[in-house]
Amino acid sequence: MTLTASLTAALNTVHGEVRVNEPMWRHVSLRIGGNADALVVPHDIEDLQGLVVQAGKAGIPITVIGGTNLLVRDGGIEGIVVSLHRFQDIQPEGASRLYVGGGVRIPHLLNVAAKHGYGGLEFAAGIPGTIAGSVVMNAGTARGEMKDALQAIHVLDTEGQLRVLQADTLEFGYRCSTLPSGIIVGVWLNIIPSPVKQVSMSIKALLRKRKQTQPVTLPSAGCAFRNPRGDSAGRLIEQAGFKGYRVGDAAISTLHANFVVNVGRATARDVISLIEHVRSGVNMKTGTWLDLELTIVGREQG
Repeated sequence: MTLTASLTAALNTVHGEVRVNEPMWRHVSLRIGGNADALVVPHDIEDLQGLVVQAGKAGIPITVIGGTNLLVRDGGIEGIVVSLHRFQDIQPEGASRLYVGGGVRIPHLLNVAAKHGYGGLEFAAGIPGTIAGSVVMNAGTARGEMKDALQAIHVLDTEGQLRVLQADTLEFGYRCSTLPSGIIVGVWLNIIPSPVKQVSMSIKALLRKRKQTQPVTLPSAGCAFRNPRGDSAGRLIEQAGFKGYRVGDAAISTLHANFVVNVGRATARDVISLIEHVRSGVNMKTGTWLDLELTIVGREQG
């Protein structure tokens, strides 16, 4: 792939890591996806600000990835993909407030919480993605969701300006949110000072249950569909007879029917075909249309 002059100019402003024509399957939990025109790992907020400003002037699209709950199409992603991998700050601000960089993964956050007795976050055990991505989709478990612990978000807007937005001014729904355009570079969470042993035991118990009920040993993107109100997408899929159903190397998990897993060398086309077939079949057999929880990005393969 030949880079355009404007894309080259934008990438030349970056002080962090730049990878051209980068395979996206290396960066997503499903291990599927074509090449991004460029992947950028900004060194810090100032580096990201410069990139956002330059890309905005040139009309270059930016896609931020957290790696989970994401399907990248086989044609890859146009423009610049941003990874917040270097945004790893975890800093307490008083006894009941914690600042967390946007690139921090939930499992690492919970390890820190268990070590220091930061209670109130145990519900997130089993969520695999970054804190930024988890807030955007209001990720959650049966014990709670991100909005329950969120105090404020630190956002870099499309003009390259940093803003702090309080959680009570934002709109959240079930596994979704309506947030202003921009990139979440960090969040402030409410925490409850708790005994270290209590926090640790609670997290470990929830993780044990996850290992027993979810296909953690196979590449997946987490739950494919949102649960309908008062019901379970997994139950409906199993009831409709699709547990274990397969298209190519994309399959409905035999352990949890709301997980699409990659059992070999699945393509995005395999996954999309599987999803469409299962949705139609569930709708036909149960009368319920399943909404996607999985986010699909990128371009079709030419």
